[in-house]
Amino acid sequence: MDKRRKRSNADGERRLRAEFYAAIASGSMSVGQAVAAMRRISKLTQPEFAEHRGLSVQSLRLIEADKANPTIETLEKIAGIFGLQVGFVPKNSQRVSARDLERASSEIAGSDSDR
Repeated sequence: MDKRRKRSNADGERRLRAEFYAAIASGSMSVGQAVAAMRRISKLTQPEFAEHRGLSVQSLRLIEADKANPTIETLEKIAGIFGLQVGFVPKNSQRVSARDLERASSEIAGSDSDR
């Protein structure tokens, strides 16, 4: 197993995905933040995720930085793995980053192991 990857915690991963889907549903993540979150949940590096989804690494980096204007086709390639489709969502001024989701998941996993 790759040493930079932490041991899998099924409950923590389920919670992280649930938080991700809630953030997506509420519109509190930008496209770039959502893509970064999907990649981190998948535990892939940018080059690995880009290859897996059929994108260039540069395109993925620009999308994650919210500096790209990806096509619907590109977004469908990325979102499909999570069972998502591209659509309209209500705007929300409160943003949740992928790192915020990871941090919350780590805190939850830490409190679970204290029991």
